[in-house]
Amino acid sequence: MAESSGIDAFVEFERVQKSYDGETLVVKDLNLSMPKGEFLTMLGPSGSGKTTCLMMLAGFETATHGDIRLDGTSINNIPPHKRGIGMVFQNYALFPHMTIAENLSFPLEVRKIGKSDREAKVKRALDMVEMGDFGGRRPAQLSGGQQQRIALARALVFEPELVLMDEPLGALDKQLREKMQFEITDLAHRLGITVVYVTHDQTEALTMSDRVAVFNDGRIQQLAPPDLLYEEPENSFVAQFIGENNTLEGTIKEINGGLALVQLDDGELIDCTPVNVSEIGERTRVSIRPERVEFNKERMKEGAHTLKAEVLEFIYMGDIFRTRLRVAGNDDFVVKTRNAPDQVRLKPGEHVEIGWLPEDCRALDAP
Repeated sequence: MAESSGIDAFVEFERVQKSYDGETLVVKDLNLSMPKGEFLTMLGPSGSGKTTCLMMLAGFETATHGDIRLDGTSINNIPPHKRGIGMVFQNYALFPHMTIAENLSFPLEVRKIGKSDREAKVKRALDMVEMGDFGGRRPAQLSGGQQQRIALARALVFEPELVLMDEPLGALDKQLREKMQFEITDLAHRLGITVVYVTHDQTEALTMSDRVAVFNDGRIQQLAPPDLLYEEPENSFVAQFIGENNTLEGTIKEINGGLALVQLDDGELIDCTPVNVSEIGERTRVSIRPERVEFNKERMKEGAHTLKAEVLEFIYMGDIFRTRLRVAGNDDFVVKTRNAPDQVRLKPGEHVEIGWLPEDCRALDAP
């Protein structure tokens, strides 16, 4: 999916391609524009092209074709240290022989900023990440979370308008990672900086971003705010990659207005929202989110489509129940229901009827 260049774009990729060997493209015809102040995440599996895009924006890689612009100016031939971009990496990249204050002062010295100004900026950056008392310590004396805060402060110390982050929370444990996600987004919005963030962690992308660009095979598969990405995936890859997703294989029988009639491979007929299918007889992969499916007849809305299912596994997870079923020949069909007094607890071997609305069921491309 391409996005046309916007008038107010701050970061722009126009028809950007990248090849390392002159034959295989790792980034294919990328068009992307970002306004100032946006938090955009590039999300995708390893080898999808997301990190290469970040490195081209930083200046550590050169585009084979196309133009990269920052605030309207082409930066293709500007060296990294002259782009005025802050960088945060997963490995922190702090100098071990320097104190924390000296680590933060280094990018200011490179920019020939005077001593008193440097000291004031270092203090401000340390206070920003709540590490004001740590200036005299060395990186080895800090925990992983503290080092990551310092790496973030160093990226912000010279007050860049654009900060690039490459898997910055990958080395942290789950609880600390979640805490840092909120701290980084809060800081970015408070300071009004533009952030391009790279991760393969979908939860991170959904919780932190204004928009998410989902990469696969060197292309953006979908670019949208997190809720649209999850609720309205445009193809099978996005539906599978973002969140948990149920799929049923079938063939298009009819397309009428906003509905497609799909015959599942076991012969069952269901109504779906057609997304990127257009032909009768076309193969399709139907997508339904686990929380959109109901067991309880009283909770089912009018117009819900029902199918018979066999319970294979029931897992109590505290706030939710996770039930795995056999549905239309698929043994990995999952239903998530809220832990509530009127919600059924099922046992393996039980036969039940499940239901969902046609608008919650999307007929996508067959892989």
